[in-house]
Formats: sequence, structure tokens, C-alpha cells
Amino acid sequence: MATHHGKEGVVTAGGTAVGELTGFTLETTGDVVEDTALTDSTKSFLAGRTSFSGTLEMNFDETDSPQTSLTAGSSIAFILLPEGNASGDRSFAGTGIVTGMSVNNSMDAIVSRTVTFQGTGALTIGTV
Repeated sequence: MATHHGKEGVVTAGGTAVGELTGFTLETTGDVVEDTALTDSTKSFLAGRTSFSGTLEMNFDETDSPQTSLTAGSSIAFILLPEGNASGDRSFAGTGIVTGMSVNNSMDAIVSRTVTFQGTGALTIGTV
């Protein structure tokens, strides 16, 4: 079984790697629809539609063009690469709408930026 260190992760937005990335999350969900008949003694379900969303976390860098393009309401094409970007590494690619962007600043800390997105369309799972 292969394991990977978080420092291997890469995210591209609009075809360019996001600078100062410190972490990301990707969540996929699937709806279920009940199809139980009146005479059934147990419930049964069918798979419904799927969706995905996520969060990107980074150190604030106003000179990084991918970071500055991640503003609320913008549509982005992205690739999330948890293992890195070498041949054969796993990739999650799709298009999403930025639902929020926050800049976090506190005394004695690095200024950070957090971006949330909602996927639209299919998430493609593959390899580099």
C-alpha cells in the first residue's frame, strides 16, 4: 500500500499551479432516491446524481496570478493532484464556481487565503 506526504500536493487553476498552497480538500457526494414498493418489507434505494466541492488553502500572495483569479463568483478549471504531478499520479479534474474567498490575518501569523468552490458538471478522476 502506497502512502503519500501532504507536501507532494499540487493544485492548478486555469492551467497554472497555485502558488503558496498549504492544503486542499475535495468532497464528493452522491444522492440516493428511495424506490421501495408498498409491499416491500425493507427499503431499497437507487443511486442518484453526484456532486463535488472543495477548499483550497494557501499563504496570501498578491503576485500569484492563479490566487488573484480565485474570486467569489468566478468559474475555474482546476486539477487537484494529491500525490504530485509526476506521470502516473492520481488527478481530480473539473470545473467549479468559487463560492467564497477569505483573507485571514492575525498577529504573529502568516497572512493566509482560503477559497471554497462548488463543482459544476462531472469530476474526472484519472492519472497524470
